[in-house]
Amino acid sequence: MPTYIVLISFTEKGAKAVRETAKRADAFKEKAKKAGVTLKDVHWTLGAHDGVVVYEAPDDETITAFLLGVAEEGFVKTQTLRAFSEPEIKKIIGKMG
Repeated sequence: MPTYIVLISFTEKGAKAVRETAKRADAFKEKAKKAGVTLKDVHWTLGAHDGVVVYEAPDDETITAFLLGVAEEGFVKTQTLRAFSEPEIKKIIGKMG
């Protein structure tokens, strides 16, 4: 199943409600599950982004629909990266001309 690394940054609304961020993460695990997305790992970070979340989803459309719903709630902005495992990148490299 494809893996997606999502960088999150708090919006103004999210920063004002930061004390609830862990509770929201728990709620998003359930929402993700209902959407066909698996939340594999979540970390709050220092630096340019406030967190990193690792998801697995069956396809780009499923993760996109889920993350649009996350954005709609207004607590975070996201930047999504499609990640490839070592076996996946070896297969990709094997297709190079």
